Amino acid sequence: MGSPEPSEGPCYSPRMAELPAVSEVILSEEEIRRRVDEIGVQISADYRDREPLVVAVLRGAAIFHADLVRRLGPQIRIDFIAVSSYGAETESSGEVMLVKDLETSVHDTDLILVEDIVDTGLTLDYLVRLIQSRRPRSLRVCSLLSKTSRRKLPVRIDYLGFEIPDRFVVGYGLDFDQRFRNLPYLGAIDGI
Repeated sequence: MGSPEPSEGPCYSPRMAELPAVSEVILSEEEIRRRVDEIGVQISADYRDREPLVVAVLRGAAIFHADLVRRLGPQIRIDFIAVSSYGAETESSGEVMLVKDLETSVHDTDLILVEDIVDTGLTLDYLVRLIQSRRPRSLRVCSLLSKTSRRKLPVRIDYLGFEIPDRFVVGYGLDFDQRFRNLPYLGAIDGI
């Protein structure tokens, strides 16, 4: 199954022809929905008597985070943090910079950090160290995707959606130059 072809209409522009094409669907919308449901059930059971703060790492995890928190009970709280290690590049620079900090104190809080993808582990390692320095009661990591083959630092993922091969992927929050995030499936772009 390939990517949908662009068509004329209010959302189409000639610039779209310059974008690379999705060559293959890696995870379908249904596969993602089913796994997010399963993770939601697991988190709800693990935090049955607690009120976790569920933090999305912007921008990539925003869609996953939104779908996930809708599957959790009303006792949760949400917040957002943003870091940058890519800029406009497709490879991480290795230097992580805090772009937007949390607005909620995490001291003595049960915190779930929600990532879109764990690749080298550099960004996640930075975030875990930053959050742990603020002394939460507990910290767990939830990531939709993991590319273990690219790991440079050992990191723990408590709730994992899918292990994927070392391919450049877009959709369901992941982007290429800020585009493709809104695709409901996860697709591969070759040659990047």
